[in-house]
Amino acid sequence: MSKASDERRQLGGRVDPPAPPGAPTPEPETPPYHKEDERQPGLLAVVRETVVLVALAVLLAVVFKTFLVAAFYIPSGSMESTLNISDRVLVEKVSYRFGEVEHGDVVVFVHEEAGIEPIGPSNPISGFFSSLGQAVGVVPPSDRDFIKRVVGLPGDTIACRGGQLVRNDQPVDEPYLDQGTETDCDKKTTVGPGELFVMGDNRSNSQDSRFFGPIPRDDVVGRAFVRIWPLNHIGWLRRDR
Repeated sequence: MSKASDERRQLGGRVDPPAPPGAPTPEPETPPYHKEDERQPGLLAVVRETVVLVALAVLLAVVFKTFLVAAFYIPSGSMESTLNISDRVLVEKVSYRFGEVEHGDVVVFVHEEAGIEPIGPSNPISGFFSSLGQAVGVVPPSDRDFIKRVVGLPGDTIACRGGQLVRNDQPVDEPYLDQGTETDCDKKTTVGPGELFVMGDNRSNSQDSRFFGPIPRDDVVGRAFVRIWPLNHIGWLRRDR
């Protein structure tokens, strides 16, 4: 017998008999469960997590608005009845980075009226929330933001004849206009390099290139491709309608 076993007997300790070969090893006992052992998150942790989530949501909205897709609130009746006041559309900003604007595209662009100072928010905080609201389409855009349809590309000659749009001396079929709509313009215009000629679908109630001339291509924010509100008016915005 080993010396260690003799010492344990002398100290009065109990010696467990050796386990038989092949016997399962006993598992350690699980300590009893006490509900008070669970650590609940404190108020500070909840507030911190909420602030982080809100900040991430705002960051994603800004990234989407800047580089990918933004919602746009229709502020006027210049595109009726394709788009009505208070409709919301999504504007994508990717395709024009790799492709060209085409006839019939509905585009959002920024236009500065000569001699008119744009009206901005009264303070940075209201400006931030206004921009955020515009990004998700719940706040009307600024007076500098317009949505119109492209009817002329660089090199095109735009005119009107008999209440119809004429491009390069050829009448243009415009199925997206309401029946009976007439297009009038005072003069013939040749669209220059890097420019676009735009009109609203509501030709009798649209401030467009017939008044302020062709717009710079660089002022285009993106292409409106789908109407998302109201729900009973959801649909794609196509070039031919």
